[in-house]
Amino acid sequence: MSRKPLQFLGGLLIVYLAFPIVAFLDRLVRSHQRGFGVPGLWSALVVSVTSSTISLALITVFGVPLAFVLARSRSRLSTAAYVAVLLPLALPPIMSGILLIYLIGPYSFLGLHLDRNLTQSMVGIVIAQTFVSAPFVVVAAKSAFESVDPALEGLAATLGHRPLARFWMVDVHSALPGIRAGMALAWLRAFGEYGAVVIIAYHPFSLPVYTEEQFSATGLPATQAPTFLALCFAAAAVLVMELHWSRRRRPRLVLPEAVGPPVAEPMAMAFDLDGSVGTFRLKVTYRAISHRIAIVGPSGSGKSVTLRALAGLIPGFGSVYYGDREMTRIAAEERHIGYVPQGLGLLPGRIVWRQVNFAVDAIAARAAWWLRTLHLEDLLDRLPEQLSGGQRQRVSLARALSRDPQVVFLDEPFSALDAPVRHELLREVRRLQHQAGLSTVIVTHDPDEAAILADEILVIANGELLQAGPCAEVFRQPASPEVARLLRIDNVLQGMALGGGVIDASDENEDTQVASPQPCLIQTDTEIVAGTPVTWCVRPNQVQLDPGGRYPARVIDLIELGTSVTATLKLEGGPELQVWMPNRQYQEIGSRCAVSIEPAAVSVWSAAAAGSAAPDQVQPETGIPAETPNTTH
Repeated sequence: MSRKPLQFLGGLLIVYLAFPIVAFLDRLVRSHQRGFGVPGLWSALVVSVTSSTISLALITVFGVPLAFVLARSRSRLSTAAYVAVLLPLALPPIMSGILLIYLIGPYSFLGLHLDRNLTQSMVGIVIAQTFVSAPFVVVAAKSAFESVDPALEGLAATLGHRPLARFWMVDVHSALPGIRAGMALAWLRAFGEYGAVVIIAYHPFSLPVYTEEQFSATGLPATQAPTFLALCFAAAAVLVMELHWSRRRRPRLVLPEAVGPPVAEPMAMAFDLDGSVGTFRLKVTYRAISHRIAIVGPSGSGKSVTLRALAGLIPGFGSVYYGDREMTRIAAEERHIGYVPQGLGLLPGRIVWRQVNFAVDAIAARAAWWLRTLHLEDLLDRLPEQLSGGQRQRVSLARALSRDPQVVFLDEPFSALDAPVRHELLREVRRLQHQAGLSTVIVTHDPDEAAILADEILVIANGELLQAGPCAEVFRQPASPEVARLLRIDNVLQGMALGGGVIDASDENEDTQVASPQPCLIQTDTEIVAGTPVTWCVRPNQVQLDPGGRYPARVIDLIELGTSVTATLKLEGGPELQVWMPNRQYQEIGSRCAVSIEPAAVSVWSAAAAGSAAPDQVQPETGIPAETPNTTH
């Protein structure tokens, strides 16, 4: 769409706004009586600049923290406070001055106890200017704080920063452009305020009051000088507000000598979590036997809540142990952990080198080593917006590791990456786990990531632990059909137990004219009472093409994935199965074949037991779960 109509409309507004200024400047140049020599002009300018600056300082000191509280709170009290902040914007300035008389007027409580010195003084001017201009800082800062990702505060906590440091180094730093704009607007409003000031403090003259006096006494000629000075100072404030603090050309950073991390002692975790976030209830108990665990589940299952509770970002959720050390009452900033949040959480406005050294105890030599290891040494002076998704994730990982953490928590660290970068980083993290002995807890919805980066896996849904244990056991024997589906085991099917470990898996929708006269009977190692409806599953890689196989089938579909093939086979008289093959094994769509399925590879659940899992066993003296043997259904 052409932008010319939009440009035309915008240009009309600019002409309208600029014409009076141009006309004034033309008159000023041609005039012989500008008013620069009139007594009181410069003192009025000093009064306005001084009082506006003092007012801005007060508004900033008190208004920025208030804006932060209002941005983070949704209570009725916060709403009422915000309405009170906005009211001066809705009132005519003279009425604002009238309201202030009831607070600081000569006969008010404060006025009487301060010898009526609050009005007709610089103090009165500052009070009036502060009342009418404070909303600009609060409103702008509140909007800026609302745009700051709250997760960055938790990230800073995991890097050792305490609450006040997090407020200053994360929230204020990230919201600074909005705060700076609000400050410029507040200064302009205070500098130009007339109505409230003339009611509260007619003397000493501020520049607007002085201008009104000159206009009333002599007309336009004597007002040209104060108007020109006001334009100059207003233009300077606007330039400050609109100034883009462009990154200056920095000298190329040179990495210090890199020193690799010491090999860490593996640390297994144990926890008994029970708590609520809003209406969501989480109850997860487990004792790990290895130092690499993964938490898998669907969106909204409680994976991230579990990870944040383990990292100390959600206190009061139960007991947590890092190895033999109880961490339950230790704040996140004191746990000495690494944390890689979901969403590539880099701090705005900080170059890569400052990102990786943001932890309070970051080791520069270690940061240099991780930057080289993760191939980031050429990006030291890049800002977050100048990095690709994979580079940002590497920076986030380097930052978490540059303090030699005792445990590293990763919250779906690869979900936003494209496939090539994702696979490269997966291999990189796995190598680092083995090379540096990293103890890790990873949250993911991808079972393949869990298998690559963990020795043990926890499957959770709706805030409850469905199954946990070594990856191989959980994948081989899922505890329920729900677990099987969450682990992306494709072949989850229905059948009927016939006794003797045999399941009738015949397809009831099979065309009787072409169906095999024999039912499709699947042999298993699980004995269930005959006549019981069951759910059964077999992993695609456990279905083997075998010319002498027990189960005749027909090839329905073939999907070539480069080094492997996913085939869809239709068992004669039975269901369709997904099969993984290293190659096509000379199969074509429509061809007939036979497959073998080991009885031990088939998991079976009765309709009554499907979805239930063995209860957790808890050590009574610590509240931490004992090791629970894998349960086979």
